[in-house]
Amino acid sequence: MKRGFYTIMAAQFFSSLADNALLIAAIAMLLELHGPAWLTPLLKFFFTVSYVVLAFAVGAFADSMPKGRVMFITNLVKVAGCLLILFNEFLHFAGLPAYWLVLMAYAVVGLGAAAYSPAKYGILTELLPPEQLVIANGWIEGLTVASIVLGTLLGGMLIGNRLSASLLGFDLPAIDTSINTAPEAAVVVIGVIYIVAALFNLAIPDTGARYSHQERNPVRLLVDFSRCFTTLWRDKLGQISLAVTTLFWGAGATLQFIVLKWAEKSLDLPLSQGAVLQGVSALGIAAGAVLAARLVPLKRAVRVLPFGVGMGLVILAMIPVTWMPLVYVLLIVVGAMAGFFVVPMNALLQHRGHVLLSAGHSIAVQNFNENVSILVMLALYSVMLRLDLHIHFIIAMFGLFVASTMYLVIRWNAANHRADPNLDRLIGEVKH
Repeated sequence: MKRGFYTIMAAQFFSSLADNALLIAAIAMLLELHGPAWLTPLLKFFFTVSYVVLAFAVGAFADSMPKGRVMFITNLVKVAGCLLILFNEFLHFAGLPAYWLVLMAYAVVGLGAAAYSPAKYGILTELLPPEQLVIANGWIEGLTVASIVLGTLLGGMLIGNRLSASLLGFDLPAIDTSINTAPEAAVVVIGVIYIVAALFNLAIPDTGARYSHQERNPVRLLVDFSRCFTTLWRDKLGQISLAVTTLFWGAGATLQFIVLKWAEKSLDLPLSQGAVLQGVSALGIAAGAVLAARLVPLKRAVRVLPFGVGMGLVILAMIPVTWMPLVYVLLIVVGAMAGFFVVPMNALLQHRGHVLLSAGHSIAVQNFNENVSILVMLALYSVMLRLDLHIHFIIAMFGLFVASTMYLVIRWNAANHRADPNLDRLIGEVKH
C-alpha cells in the first residue's frame, strides 16, 4: 500500500471514533432533557438527512479540490456541530424544547459527514489500482469498526460520572458558560478528537487526480446526479452491489438502536453497558472484514451474497437469549457475517462507479441510496416504538426482512448472469 493510504486510515479512524462517541453522548443528552423514547432513533435520522438532501452536490464538491482538503473542511463542520450541541441551551427559538435543538445541532454534524464521505472513499480509487480495492476496503472497514468499538466504549465512559468529573465546571475561554453535565463534558472531548482528525487530513497527499470543471448550478447538478444515479443502477454489477450496500447500511443503522433497546428491555442493561454490546457486534464486523480482504478477490465478490441471508436468520436467535456469554457470541457472529459480505460488495461498487462515473460522483450516488435506506428504516423503527411494539416482535420483523431481501438479491444476480454469462469479465476493467 502507498504511504498516503495510512494517513487516510488515521484520519478516518479519529473522525469515525468521534462520530460514534458523539451518538452515545447525544443519546445521553436527550435522556437528560427528558426527550421521549421514540425520539432517540431520530438522532440518526437527523444525522443522515444531509446525505440524502445534498447527495446531488457533495460529489461535485468532493471532486472540486484535492480530497484531503475536502476532508479537512468537513471535519471543521463537525466541530461546529459539536459547539451547537454544547450550547443548545442558548439556542431556544420558536418555543422548541431543548431536545429538538440537540437533534438540529446533530444534523449539522451530519452535514459535515455527508460532505466527508465521497472524499473519504473516492480517494481510494484515485490512490490505488483496482486489484487492491478489496484489501483497502478490508483495512478501512476493519479500522472503522475498531473506531466504532472504541467510540461507543469512549462514549459510554464519557457519560459516566467518573471520567467526566474532571471536566465538569470547566469554563471555556472568553465565553460565559461552563460544562455542568456528563454529556456536555463528553461533547467537549469529542470536539477535540474531530480537530485531531482534521490535522491528519492536512497530511493526506494530493493524488494528482483532477476532474473537469465541477458544475455549481443547482439545476444542472440535479440533472447530472440523476444521470449518474441512472447509470449506476442500470449497470448489472453496479445494481447488485448497490442493492446490497443500500440494505446493509439501513439495516446496520437500525440494528444499533435495536441492540440498545434489546439491552434495556431484555438484558436490564443501562445505556453505558448497552453501548458495549454495539462494540461487541462491531468486533465481529472487523473480523468478517479482515477475512473478506484475505479470502475474497474482487472477481468473486458476488459469491458472498448468501452470508447476508445468514445474517438475517442469526438475528432471529437474539430473541430468547439472556445469557451474556451467548449474547456476545451471537452479536459477534452477526457482525462477522455482515463484514464478510459487505466489504467485497463495497469494493465492487466503488470499482464499477469509478469505471462508469468518477470517484466523488459514484460515492455520492452510493451515499444517497444507502442513506435513503437508513432514513426509511429508522423512521419505521421509530413508528414501531411509538406504537409500543415489543422489542422481540421488532427483532423478528427485522431479521426476516434482512434474510428475505438478501434472498431476492441473490435471485436478481442469478438472473443477470443468465442474461450475460460473461458478466464477470467487467470486474477489474479500468477506466481509460
